[in-house]
Amino acid sequence: MEQDLFKLLSQIPDPEIPVINIVELGIVRDAKMISENEAEIVITPTYSACPAMFNIEEDIIKLFKEKGISAKIITKISPIWTTDWITDEAREKLRNYGITPPEKGNHEDHLNIPKKCPRCGSENTKQISRFGSTLCKASYQCNDCLEPFDYFKCH
Repeated sequence: MEQDLFKLLSQIPDPEIPVINIVELGIVRDAKMISENEAEIVITPTYSACPAMFNIEEDIIKLFKEKGISAKIITKISPIWTTDWITDEAREKLRNYGITPPEKGNHEDHLNIPKKCPRCGSENTKQISRFGSTLCKASYQCNDCLEPFDYFKCH
């Protein structure tokens, strides 16, 4: 039954990056039925102040209600979310969407590591701003193809 819940939850796209879902992003930590018509969903925000979490909670509640299930949402901030929780499939989707994901296990200072341009693959890039379109991303530009891109910060 838990697999069915995760399959259902994978229908919910991330509100800020619609090409990946909340399961692929690693926001959903656990999902289980606690009674015949009530599920408990544990989520962890990518950032403690992530404004998308309100939308995600509403989307979960709405989807489960449509299936006749009451969803109890529990937000846990410990352990903190890490980019290691992003699935490999989601990393590829991010690249195709124009966002460079961090490599798994790369928890070093992300400012000093070259970022690959998701468009041409060049590492000849520069940071434009520590903050991109959302708090969890930084803005970069490729010096070769001149395209701007977001980098999903490691943490």
